[in-house]
Amino acid sequence: MAEKHDKFVNQYSRRTLFRVGAVSGAVLAAGSVLLPGSAAASPGPTVLLNADKVAGSALRPFGRHIAFGADPSQQVAVSWQVPAAVTAPFVRIGTVPGDFSPPIPAEVRALTSQMSWQHPVEEVPPNSPKSITQYYLHARIDRLLPNTTYYYVVGHEGYDPATRLGEMASFRTAPAPGGDGTFSFTAFGDQGVGYNAVATSSLIAGLDPAFHLAMGDLSYALEGEGGHPEEDKYDARLWDSFFVQNEPVTAGIPWMMALGNHEMEGWYSADGYGGVRARFTMPDNAWDGSTCIYSWRYQNVGLISLDGNDVCYNSPSNLDYTKGRQLKWLGRTLAAFRADPTIDFIVVYCHQCTYSTCHSNGAELGAQKDWAPLFDKYQVDLVLNGHNHIYERTDPIRAGKAVKKVPSRGTTDPVKDGTTYIT
Repeated sequence: MAEKHDKFVNQYSRRTLFRVGAVSGAVLAAGSVLLPGSAAASPGPTVLLNADKVAGSALRPFGRHIAFGADPSQQVAVSWQVPAAVTAPFVRIGTVPGDFSPPIPAEVRALTSQMSWQHPVEEVPPNSPKSITQYYLHARIDRLLPNTTYYYVVGHEGYDPATRLGEMASFRTAPAPGGDGTFSFTAFGDQGVGYNAVATSSLIAGLDPAFHLAMGDLSYALEGEGGHPEEDKYDARLWDSFFVQNEPVTAGIPWMMALGNHEMEGWYSADGYGGVRARFTMPDNAWDGSTCIYSWRYQNVGLISLDGNDVCYNSPSNLDYTKGRQLKWLGRTLAAFRADPTIDFIVVYCHQCTYSTCHSNGAELGAQKDWAPLFDKYQVDLVLNGHNHIYERTDPIRAGKAVKKVPSRGTTDPVKDGTTYIT
């Protein structure tokens, strides 16, 4: 009202709000603007971002991403983030939208990154904290029904979105092992963050695959070779952007990841994979403590994720870090897959390329020397890689040589012809 204009301008001017914020660090709230410890002039909710603890009702999950377990007909891991610490995080699932199970507890993995390590891609204020902590939550769900669509929501104490269908996502478990029904999957490496990355995720959404293989160098939060914390440039919060941009897809389509050289974030652990272990839940069944080295199957296809950093001379920070353990496991796993009459195809995926003509990173000698003979011996059908930012498909290769020329949309028999490699 005109007669109260001066009063409200003086009481709620932008200059007043900015002065309060600059002096105290308090922020705008829905009902009032308060200094820490001051009394409210009128009732209303208040959120102080500089408070030690934030009410769970003020925090929203984001960045949902799901993955299959070793048996995708029964096992799924649901993962997400929250912007601050929460109590009693959970997932609720059901086969009917809105009819959810009681809360299934989730594990909290808090990842703290010192700002002194980092070169932020966006400006930060002069009073930025000395460290940031990202809170990743993970819930493993087992004993699901095969070939069934499940709906789910994620929450925590103070925030249960069970009645908010707009926050519901869904996934579908695989048919029982051994089936040979038609399905499709997608694969790429080196996605990064940005509008091209969003466009690629949109392509996946349109194809609606049963699952996606993400073959390393996922977010490019690390710039550099990887594994050299004294030289590599890093911004941990780019992972937040990565998960947010992909959530429309990753919330419903399982993403099965392999490690790239840009996942060797040497600030967190000796092998550089501490950040990966906080952010993702893969089957990791090669041995106790393996990271993103695992096998699983989808219907009649056996799949294997390998760590190419273990055989990489191009980025050698983790060269031979498993001391031959991965190689022995690979031989045993391929032998078991080939001995299983219900597995018709074997697909191996990792970051570095066994064969490639790319001038930048090229072909990986370690993979040719250690892995290719096993791919030949056990008649691996397909090997998928990222690393080189191109598309290439080989003719089928055996013993390092092309066996026959296969035209586009042609057919090859790995038993007779050899293995096809795709970058």
